[in-house]
Amino acid sequence: MSRFAAPIAEQIWDMKYRLKDADGIVQDVTVEDSWRRIARALAAVEADPAHWEDQFYAALEDFKFLPAGRITAGAGTGRSVTLFNCFVMGTIPDSMGGIFEMLKEAALTMQQGGGIGYDFSTIRPRGAPVMGVAADASGPLSFMDVWDAMCRTIMSAGSRRGAMMATMRCDHPDIEEFIATKRDAARLRMFNLSVLVTDPFMEAVKADGPWDLVFDGRVYQTVQARDLWNRIMRATYDYAEPGVIFIDRINAANNLNYCETIAATNPCGEQPLPPYGACLLGSVNLARLVLDPFETGARLDGAALDDLVRVAVRMMDNVVDASRFPLDAQAQEAHAKRRIGLGVTGLADALLMVGLRYGSDAAVAQLDQWMHAIARSAYLASVDLAREKGTFPLFEAEGFLASANMRAMDDDVRNAIRAYGIRNALLTSIAPTGTISLYAGNVSSGIEPVFAYEYTRKVLQKDGARTEETVEDYAVRLWREKNGDAPLPGYFVNAQTLAPIDHVKMQAAAQKWVDSSISKTINCPEDISFEDFKDVYMAAWDLGCKGCTTYRPNDVTGSVLSVSEKTEAAPEADKGADVVYLSTPFDRPAALEGHTYKLKWPGSEHAIYVTINDTVINGHRRPFEIFINSKNMEHFAWTVALTRMISAVFRRGGDVSFVVEELKAVFDPRGGAWVEGRYIPSILAAIGGVIEQHLIRIGFIGGEGLGLKTDPEAAKLAVGDAASRGRACPACGAYEMVMIEGCMTCRACGHSKCG
Repeated sequence: MSRFAAPIAEQIWDMKYRLKDADGIVQDVTVEDSWRRIARALAAVEADPAHWEDQFYAALEDFKFLPAGRITAGAGTGRSVTLFNCFVMGTIPDSMGGIFEMLKEAALTMQQGGGIGYDFSTIRPRGAPVMGVAADASGPLSFMDVWDAMCRTIMSAGSRRGAMMATMRCDHPDIEEFIATKRDAARLRMFNLSVLVTDPFMEAVKADGPWDLVFDGRVYQTVQARDLWNRIMRATYDYAEPGVIFIDRINAANNLNYCETIAATNPCGEQPLPPYGACLLGSVNLARLVLDPFETGARLDGAALDDLVRVAVRMMDNVVDASRFPLDAQAQEAHAKRRIGLGVTGLADALLMVGLRYGSDAAVAQLDQWMHAIARSAYLASVDLAREKGTFPLFEAEGFLASANMRAMDDDVRNAIRAYGIRNALLTSIAPTGTISLYAGNVSSGIEPVFAYEYTRKVLQKDGARTEETVEDYAVRLWREKNGDAPLPGYFVNAQTLAPIDHVKMQAAAQKWVDSSISKTINCPEDISFEDFKDVYMAAWDLGCKGCTTYRPNDVTGSVLSVSEKTEAAPEADKGADVVYLSTPFDRPAALEGHTYKLKWPGSEHAIYVTINDTVINGHRRPFEIFINSKNMEHFAWTVALTRMISAVFRRGGDVSFVVEELKAVFDPRGGAWVEGRYIPSILAAIGGVIEQHLIRIGFIGGEGLGLKTDPEAAKLAVGDAASRGRACPACGAYEMVMIEGCMTCRACGHSKCG
């Protein structure tokens, strides 16, 4: 009999976590095999592996403890992979050589699938003098574009979906440009953006005082703090970014503030980390620990929770020793501090099972109690590990106990740490758990409310047919098993019906006992007023949160949740995390309106015709499908492939303007061409320009279109008479390949056929 609570859980396991060899032959026959593989791998570093393998297996069994996806997919496979989900990279030097050394480290880390975070505040602002070269700096945003292109390149080479976080201090001279970046829907798509907000800035906002924008001791500009705050709020109100990170609060609370300074987080924000710090994540499934669910005496099994947390801490500590790392600096950082991020999932389901409405005062109090119990068990487990295996190498008792986190901890825990030390510098964090929550039977994710009681999912079968299956929330399924078709009680609420302040109160209650941070999205209704929206962020500050991220449906990013006729919502994606796309394509109406564009490419006898048909969703016109046709048979295969792929993207909904960006970035090494007075680097870029013009025409995006202009003189050289050009360089595409010292060498980039 299957151990999976729902068909979708088994499908997630098979697709993402089940071990298969290079030929696709299954090695994990059952999910029990996966649990055994993970348990054996993490017990291998123990003095008594057999004993701890059984203990670890028991924790994993029945989806009670859910290690993060990297551990679940990678532990015990023998593959050269990291078991850490993401990293904050080294501090970026304010020099060209240092910047590109950091870019290289980012590429190597992302190549192994690690998401990354960077603070770009260390790069001098745009227009600042660059000494020694008589030039002005291009500013951090220009280098972020380079990182963004790198991430897209790594992703296109077959790696997992790229994820990056960029932060910038609220006093950096380029902060206003940073805030406004996501106004352009095609720019910095690989980044999540957050502003590092300081305590003095928030004081200045409340007092409506002045605020200096400073770099390297020089004041570049003085603005009103409240005006800058309103710019941040307006951007995230309109475009869902940037988020806000209360960075001084994070550093004050940090157990390690005596030996490190934090300036960035991982892509989802739950792990504020120092340079080269890494995320090691896992979640206790609270929904599996409720006794007598939906009965009068329903309660969380406190003894089982304590046992599970203690075993989970030991397992995660062992991951530090069992994992590989993309960079040696990351390995050194992890071993010096041994930080882990144990969190929870299934919280909203657990609250439903004990009869509490998410966001109510009773639910806030219950969450406080549960998170306190988890923190206490985790710290005491780490003290026991320190007695057995030793403290983390950088442990200093007085510095450790002086942090705001530790001042709030129970006296007996503090006394135990003072007496014996502690194995792990930080222990708790609440990560986005969208995929592992589905794997565990569609329990609610992290500390988020239930997104949807149920939704219909179309599944593609091997014969090409589509079948439908209903995906129910875990707690809803248990309720219906007990109560049949009886109406759901009034305390059943979801993300669409909650007031934003209910989200904030829950986040603040959890943060009190989380020594790192929390990945949480506060859902706001589309019609929320700007003033009420700003109040959400001020409430997050006033209630002690370490950051705030909201989502309000908007024209740029679309809607995260697709709402059906039953008003139930199907999760489409978890931003910045492992993604399982559950949205279904729009149905095709019997008739569609569209436009056909003629594209004549120089040197080709036959024109290319691009037809884009549109549909109307919620009163807004959007692209639905594309057809690319030409009599030139040379183009047949790739135009058919492009037609199918772009149409599939269009039909999935959301912001599809990235298609334009990707196509316009394609350069043909044989050279581009002048089209209607513009230099276009390839036929694909020309098609991207046509799509862009169409999206502007129907009001899907703003702008003037194409955007493919280049310097006229450079373009003239690129498309000049073939007789005067060298051969195209295979490395950079420039027609500068000439024979030098007996070897074909590119004068543009230095590429040499000889080595």
